Amino acid sequence: MPTDSIDRARLDSLADRERATFADRHPRSAAAYARAGHLFGRVPMTWMNKSAAGHPVYLDRARGARLTDIDGHEYVDFCLGDTAAMAGHSPAPVVAAVTRRLGDLGGASTMVPTEDAALVGAELSRRFGLPAWSFALTATDANRWAIRLLRAVTGRPRILVNSYCYHGSVDESLIVVGPDGRPRSREGNVGAPRDVTLTSRVAEFNDLAGLARELAHGDVAAVLMEPALTNIGIVLPEPGYLAGVRALTREHGAYLINDETHTFSAGPGGATAAWSLQPDVITIGKAIGGGIPVGAYGLSAELAARLTGRTDLDLIDMGGVGGTLAGNPVSMAATRATLEEVLTAAAFATMTEVAGTFADGVRKIIAGFALPWSVAQLGARVEYRFADPAPRTGTESAATADPALEDFLHTYLINRGILLTPFHNMALMCPQTTTDDVARHHEVFAAALGELLG
Repeated sequence: MPTDSIDRARLDSLADRERATFADRHPRSAAAYARAGHLFGRVPMTWMNKSAAGHPVYLDRARGARLTDIDGHEYVDFCLGDTAAMAGHSPAPVVAAVTRRLGDLGGASTMVPTEDAALVGAELSRRFGLPAWSFALTATDANRWAIRLLRAVTGRPRILVNSYCYHGSVDESLIVVGPDGRPRSREGNVGAPRDVTLTSRVAEFNDLAGLARELAHGDVAAVLMEPALTNIGIVLPEPGYLAGVRALTREHGAYLINDETHTFSAGPGGATAAWSLQPDVITIGKAIGGGIPVGAYGLSAELAARLTGRTDLDLIDMGGVGGTLAGNPVSMAATRATLEEVLTAAAFATMTEVAGTFADGVRKIIAGFALPWSVAQLGARVEYRFADPAPRTGTESAATADPALEDFLHTYLINRGILLTPFHNMALMCPQTTTDDVARHHEVFAAALGELLG
């Protein structure tokens, strides 16, 4: 692989040094972690243990593109809550809207709608092109409900996803193409209710022939996909691929769901608007709430009409999946403020320009060290990859992972005030991210490679 030439003994020695430095610099975070024995895994969610340095830093405060931990260290935050804070931490319009809702108006959870919800639906429709919207608390829940709706209208049992996709903890998505080319459960799949190969089909991203072969079985209700893979590393669509997906789904009577939760970084209407896509359903979460929990799904007019015309479907009582807190007044106030005042077209233009500066700088550093690595950009999101050319499928992307190298780079960056998404080498820009922030990352990144390869 493209990292085989790295001196592993040197890498291990430098990583040990950086972890020791981290331990010296973060005694209060270490103590907080040690005291958290009543939390499963010592963290609020077990994925917070994905820390290159051995334990997470603990939050004191965050604002804009900056995060400060309880040991007093400030970071330029390119992680941004793994997209949830793409609007920046605690953007002023969202803080004002939530404060007014909770303080002046009251009513955090009421089970009656607010006018904000209708305004949010209208804005999502304007941006993404689908006319009918409903809400959840996470994109995972939005995906689950979309799957149920499409199974209901098609009478088909299976969902098709891309190998090494990410759609939250949706059971149907935890399927990959194995080394023998056959579908299998993704490694580490926890407590699957049944064999995922019975509920799902899988095709590689950028593989239209494989998609056509799987759709030909005639049992797929919907293709659930990101327009570009993100959580296995950014894998961009090849020319004609997304148009081919749309044509094949229509040919085989399957609906198409675009999960825009991460690809929202492509622009104010996500990849759907940026690339003129025509899905039947869009799911999204995280960033649209400015850090407040929210998920949403949008339906085409045809699909919405088919569903509301089905008197046999319980869409009101126990079948009204979404949860008591879905569409709550606080989430709707936050989402309205985020869309109307923070993640605007102008903001995306600036964020994408800064991301371009980030990408160009990393390419120059990689070239300066003659590394066979690559850089992918998706609007306001950038990632450096340990492969050149860049991976074209999820399986190829998974194979380029180098956990030891990633952990060293992440710990080196943390120790010098830079946060990246801990799952991969992804950097996200928010409206407050500056070119000086980017320059600081490049300075530290180049220094890390200089010590490693020098």
